[in-house]
Amino acid sequence: MSHEPFYPPSGGGSAEGIYLIREMIRRKWDVTVFCPRIENQAQVERDFGIKVVPFNTWQMGRYAQFRNGKYLVFPFFLERLVRKDHARKAFDIFFSQHAIAAVTAGRLKQATGVCTVMNFLDYLTGFMETWPGWAMPKPALRRLMSFELKLPAKYQVDAVLTVSDTLKEKFEGAGYPEKKILPIYYGFDHNLFQLRPHQPIASSSPLVVMHGSFDKHHLGEIAEHAILSVARRFPQVRFRFVGKNTAAVSQLFEAVKKANPSVNLENTNFVPYQEVPKLLAEASVGMVPYEESTGTNSAFVAKIVEYAALGIPVASTPVSSVKKYFRNTNLIRFSTFDGESLAKDICHWLATSAQTIEPLAREAAAKVREELAWEVIAQKAMDFTEETFRQSKV
Repeated sequence: MSHEPFYPPSGGGSAEGIYLIREMIRRKWDVTVFCPRIENQAQVERDFGIKVVPFNTWQMGRYAQFRNGKYLVFPFFLERLVRKDHARKAFDIFFSQHAIAAVTAGRLKQATGVCTVMNFLDYLTGFMETWPGWAMPKPALRRLMSFELKLPAKYQVDAVLTVSDTLKEKFEGAGYPEKKILPIYYGFDHNLFQLRPHQPIASSSPLVVMHGSFDKHHLGEIAEHAILSVARRFPQVRFRFVGKNTAAVSQLFEAVKKANPSVNLENTNFVPYQEVPKLLAEASVGMVPYEESTGTNSAFVAKIVEYAALGIPVASTPVSSVKKYFRNTNLIRFSTFDGESLAKDICHWLATSAQTIEPLAREAAAKVREELAWEVIAQKAMDFTEETFRQSKV
C-alpha cells in the first residue's frame, strides 16, 4: 500500500517499491499493489507479475494540487479499497510504504489481525519543522509528529522497517520494541548508477549538481548562501538541478539571481529516473544543502548514495543518519548547517585534483555497491518480513 503511484517512480522514496516487489515476486509471493492510478496499468501488471488496484477518487502524486490536504484523508479511502479486496481474497500480509499508507495498515491490523509490516522511508512530519508557522502551527506539528512516531505501537503491528538508525531510535523512544525494528537504509540501482570510468578533467566551467524532488526542506537559505559563496570564488562554476521545477527551485533561482545575476543556474525539469545518472556524471561535486530538521536528520539521503555510486565527490550538510553511516567515507564531506560552511566543502572539491579523488571514488562506490544496491536491501527487507510472518503464526 502506498500513497505514491507505483510506476514509474515519481521521486523521493517511490523508487524503492519497485525493487521490494521484484524481490517479493522472486520469492513466489502473490502481490496486490494498492496505490494511486498509474498509466499503462495492464502493461505494468504484466511486466512485474502483480495485480494493481488503483485509487481513482482524485489525483494523487508528489506534485498534485492540494497535496497535503489529500494526504490527510487518503488513508481512509485507501482502507476501503483494501478491505473490499481482502473480503474476496484474504491477504496474509499487509505491507505499507511511507507514513501515509501506514495509517491504513495500522487500521487494517486493528480490524483484521493480519500480519502487518510498516516501512518508513522518512519521518514525514519531521520535515515540516522548516515550514513557517502560518503554514504549519507548531502545536499542530507537535501532535502530528507524535502521531506518526506512535503508529506502530498504537496499532501493535508486527514489524517496522526504517530508512535509518536515527529513525529506528525514534520509534523505540515512542514505545515500539527494538527487536521488531530493522533499519534497511535506502539504496540505488547499480545497473544505472555505475562508477564513471574517469573523473572529469578540471575545466573552465566546473559543474556542481543536485537532483531530487526539490521540496521546501531541500532548498532554502543554506542552498542560496552556498551557491553565492561558491560563485564568488569560482565565477565560472555551473549549478545544475536535476528534477522538477518546483516552487522551491523557482524561489532559490530568483533569490540567487537577485543577489548575483551572473551565477550560472540550470534546471532540467522532470527527468525519468533512468536518465538521471548521465546528467550527474559530468559533475565535479554533488551538493546536498538540506535545512536542519528532525525529518532531515532521520532521512537516509538517496542523493549521497547515488553520487557515491558514480564516484562524485559530495558536499553535504550534516544529516545525522548519513553522517553516521558514511563517517569513514572520504569522498563525502559534511559541513555544518550553514551556507558558508557548505560552500567551503564544495570549494575544497573544486580545488582537488582528479588524481586525488579517483581512489576515494573507487572506495566509496565499492562500499555502496556491496551494502546498498537495491537487491541487497530488498533481500534484507523480505528476509525480515518473512520471519515476521512466521513468528506471527507461532
